[in-house]
Amino acid sequence: MSSPAFPHPRLYNNDIAPVQREGRHWNAYNVFTMWANDVHSLGNYTFAIGLFALGLGAWQILLTFAIGAAILFALLTLSGFLGEQTGLPFPVVSRIAFGIRGGRVSAICRGGIAIVWFGIQTYLAANVLNALLVSFIPSLGGLEHVWFLGLSALGWASFVALWAIQIVIVSYGMTMVRHYIALAGPIILVTMLAIAGWVLVRADFTIAWSINQPLTGVPMWEMIFAGACLWVVIYGTFALNVCDFTRCVGTKRAVVLGNFSGILLNMMLFALIVIVLAGAQFQINGTIIKSPADIVRTIDSPVWRIAASCSLIVLTIAVNLVANFVAPNYMLCDLFPRWLTFRRAGLVTALIGLVILPWNLYNSPLVINYFLGGLGAILGPFFGLIMVDYWVIRRQRINIPDLYSESPDGTYYYRDGFNPRAFYALVPAAVISIAVALIPVFHVVSDFSWIVGAVIAAVLHLILTPQHQTYEHVEGEAIARPSQ
Repeated sequence: MSSPAFPHPRLYNNDIAPVQREGRHWNAYNVFTMWANDVHSLGNYTFAIGLFALGLGAWQILLTFAIGAAILFALLTLSGFLGEQTGLPFPVVSRIAFGIRGGRVSAICRGGIAIVWFGIQTYLAANVLNALLVSFIPSLGGLEHVWFLGLSALGWASFVALWAIQIVIVSYGMTMVRHYIALAGPIILVTMLAIAGWVLVRADFTIAWSINQPLTGVPMWEMIFAGACLWVVIYGTFALNVCDFTRCVGTKRAVVLGNFSGILLNMMLFALIVIVLAGAQFQINGTIIKSPADIVRTIDSPVWRIAASCSLIVLTIAVNLVANFVAPNYMLCDLFPRWLTFRRAGLVTALIGLVILPWNLYNSPLVINYFLGGLGAILGPFFGLIMVDYWVIRRQRINIPDLYSESPDGTYYYRDGFNPRAFYALVPAAVISIAVALIPVFHVVSDFSWIVGAVIAAVLHLILTPQHQTYEHVEGEAIARPSQ
């Protein structure tokens, strides 16, 4: 009987192969700009300004994000090291704990959420483009009264235009993604600082440090820690697949420096901008904005309004590429390695993101709160289990070639390609995490669902995994591909 092919075509293609150690092009600046793009997303500003609206003042907001940033720096550095050390994308990393077939479960959960958010973020960017177009070509406003499948004709035009731009960028692979976010990062930082400066000038350099009835005492501290945990949850998806990017990073030092500047320092700058935007606008007229887009719409100068609006669109595309496009592309390459390359998978991702009509999903509280909220809660257990498996149980000893082998004697074949012990730990942790996130009786601790699930899965996996096993470390350079 002939042995299975190696590397097996059902488990390997050039895009999900390990990245060669020599010639990796990503450095600390690339990691920094990745976070500079993602942290300053419109969704994050909406969340952060919401803390001001709920009664947190300036120093409480700074403390909230300091706590959240410190936790995220630790989690994302651990996860980032995994990518730098192995050169593997997330779907292949998942095979270590769950098996060569079982790893697809976590990849599908992560990629599925990303596809939905890809469509939603593109829709939000299209709204900014709609407002910009109508403000300068008022006759286009008539297209906003012609509707098809839940979206106006102008909305369709803007959505498809931005959708196509993202397809073009991804069609050039991770190299173009790296170049785009490296360019977009400084643009976004300068734009956000300029918007904050503009609103501060309008407020005569005075800001309200809190709303008229700020939180105090126990409710204040509850909101601070809940806000910090929610900040962690927002990046819980990214914590899983940050290895998709750090697999192209040359050194651990670059991961640490990029994360330190991009997460710790950049998030504190983000918090300061939030305080200025929300506090200065509240000082001007007693209203609380929802996002920087609200301020952009009030800019009198057409030139500056165009520049600011275009920057917000550049920002949203950058966030989509980093957080919502790469993960499903690798997921699809993992599911269909013989037919899909990274570029082809990008087209499939975009097509799915279009046909699900994301604007209808975004406007449905049921979908946002229950479907996406429930799936998001599941990602905590995946993260806890994968991290404890790699760092504690195996102590970074990975037989990389065996991750691409269907041999029954392979390290990660387990039982027909699935590791039952990992799923025995995952399932109860996921059920508890979803219950804490969605069942009203647990609303007091619902903000902590991701962390609760991660800890339970990690502990159960430690208990269920046989102790005193030895693990062999084998590099994957023989089957690796050049960096992009």
